[in-house]
Amino acid sequence: MAADSGAFTNEDSESGEEEGKHVKPFTPEKAKEIIMSLQQPAIFCNMVFDWPAQHWTAKHLSEVLQGKQIRFRMGTKRTDTAPQFETTCSYVEATLEEFLTWNCDRSSISGPFRDYDHSKFWAYADYKYFVSLFEDKTDIFQDVMWSDFGFPGRNGQESALWIGSMGAHTPCHLDTYGCNLVFQVQGRKRWHLFPPEDTPFLYPTRIPYEESSVFSKINVVNPDLKRFPQFWKARRHMVTLSPGQVLFVPRHWWHYVESIDPVTVSINSWIELEEDHQARVEEAITRMLVCALKTAENPHDTRAWLNPTEVEETSHEVNCRYLNGAVSAFFDHYGTSKVVETQALSTDGEYVIKEELNVHSHVEVEQTSSHNLTLGTVKQEAASPFGPDLVPVIPGSQEPPSERGGMFASDGEDFVGKNGKRFRKLHYTKRQRMMSESENAVVEQIASNSTVAPSQTFISTDDLLDCLVNPQVTRIVAQLLIQGKSLRL
Repeated sequence: MAADSGAFTNEDSESGEEEGKHVKPFTPEKAKEIIMSLQQPAIFCNMVFDWPAQHWTAKHLSEVLQGKQIRFRMGTKRTDTAPQFETTCSYVEATLEEFLTWNCDRSSISGPFRDYDHSKFWAYADYKYFVSLFEDKTDIFQDVMWSDFGFPGRNGQESALWIGSMGAHTPCHLDTYGCNLVFQVQGRKRWHLFPPEDTPFLYPTRIPYEESSVFSKINVVNPDLKRFPQFWKARRHMVTLSPGQVLFVPRHWWHYVESIDPVTVSINSWIELEEDHQARVEEAITRMLVCALKTAENPHDTRAWLNPTEVEETSHEVNCRYLNGAVSAFFDHYGTSKVVETQALSTDGEYVIKEELNVHSHVEVEQTSSHNLTLGTVKQEAASPFGPDLVPVIPGSQEPPSERGGMFASDGEDFVGKNGKRFRKLHYTKRQRMMSESENAVVEQIASNSTVAPSQTFISTDDLLDCLVNPQVTRIVAQLLIQGKSLRL
């Protein structure tokens, strides 16, 4: 651990020995600096030992919620190659006490879980936002203290709760907004993560549609490589998150998360980033296109393509207002003239930097220059914050970590942290392939979804949407839309 990590105490102590018990490895300022600069997932240790929420077991929460009905997503403990999207799951309204009874395989024939054999099903109370779950117990918000990570005033009000049984999981997806901090409270969860530049190899789709979630068509724990042959190129990072640890998930990292203990409880908060202003425009474009085409295809049934988490109206008028609001918010934020770098498709399908214009906006664009990336990597490695209290999540095997002798097995170089312990030194992720390879994979992924001869290929609405609302495409459309609007201001 670097000597300048900035340890601090939350409480005044009368003796040095007592003070040492309350020392955290990073000050809030240092923790935020790490979060805002780190491009690799990492686990913070020894940062939440004094949080009241560390005692939030499912049993404790069942007593706090006093019989409150919660919606559980029910999935099957199957092992086929298709992801279990929310649109294919069943749902149960039950109390946490009823969930715990069922989870101990003692459910009565009259209980809400009576139709679900515990040996065949898992249950997941996911995306339970504090403001809804604890609406009449707002004092409990203070039990979560994200201010320790450099975000003053941030607590449970900006957090979500996740409670699941063994096998409960979220399908592989990326979040289009912000970065993510995840506090593991009870039980363990295994995370499978993939870097943003591997997006083409994850076969992104917006069906089912959920704002701010791009799903993968692949069941990453049992992939169909005949249908999705590019997936083997994706670099899996795998880690088991244990109670008391906080996982940092950088922007646009794909993740599949599964509960591997009988009961798991997690708390997370999505941290807003500067890039979110353009991302909201991209999401508005996606929403408009998906809703227009899917509603036209079947105007009477949205359940097949609209995620159950989406409760807002999907009419074209509403979506137009949503898009205009996102564009207006973008200009309200940036205001005066800034430089815009736009990406466009050349005739051979490769992305190029098209032009720089002085306009009334500012667009963040990923820099694909290998020279710039190399310089950035050198600077980051020179000031590595990693050690026993900040452990990098590194590329690993597709086998579970427990089968490889620990969750951080890798081929990286060892370095010595404090107390003489040896740790793996992270080589920051580089773009090991040219962008053209990734872009070719975007085209190939559509073709690989069909096994019939080209002359017999059927192009569905979903096939078209996979192209139209591909993240790379909506990014370009958003930039062109903002650019065109700014020239008229």
